[in-house]
Amino acid sequence: MTAFKICGITREADAELAASLGAWAVGFVLWPKSPRHITIDGVCAIVRNLPPAVEPVGVFVDPTAEEVRAAADAGIRIAQIHGEVPLVDLPVIRAVRLCGDGIEPAVGDATILLDAHDPVRRGGTGTPIDWHRAAAVARSRRVILAGGLRADNVGEAIAVVKPFAVDVSSGVEAGPGIKDHERLRAFARAVMRRRPQRAQPYE
Repeated sequence: MTAFKICGITREADAELAASLGAWAVGFVLWPKSPRHITIDGVCAIVRNLPPAVEPVGVFVDPTAEEVRAAADAGIRIAQIHGEVPLVDLPVIRAVRLCGDGIEPAVGDATILLDAHDPVRRGGTGTPIDWHRAAAVARSRRVILAGGLRADNVGEAIAVVKPFAVDVSSGVEAGPGIKDHERLRAFARAVMRRRPQRAQPYE
């Protein structure tokens, strides 16, 4: 089945709804320049009330090992990293961009997040990527598909790309970091209707 991740969480109520709708993971942006930034204390307050089956993902840009460790102490179990990756003990999702017929940067066998490239915002742009090129990548590795996904297009995206998971942030928001609960419910329903068999998220 295709999993889904709700990213840019800043409020406990949004995390709780995502979990109740069957989200595989919720994402917390720990990059201070993001409009969806949340503090470590904020993460800790939300994560402690999440069901054990929901993965708390920390989203980082060029983090230090100390920053990732502090997030792990707050309950983060997976690190989604944009940019340079320090030596860490957590499973890592690498954010990459489509480049020709492949991806950039080269990241070995890591689970990857495919999103629209924006060197300033580093995600959350609401811009779709080329699903057919993404599908070529997803045939040979674990892919989390992001970029411009909404309730009205995620079913088609899943059918074309067949990713391990889809990732949404702006597509279910009333404003940066504030989820619209009706949009979130509609997105979850759309994913549930189109769920091909998926691989495991990481080794």
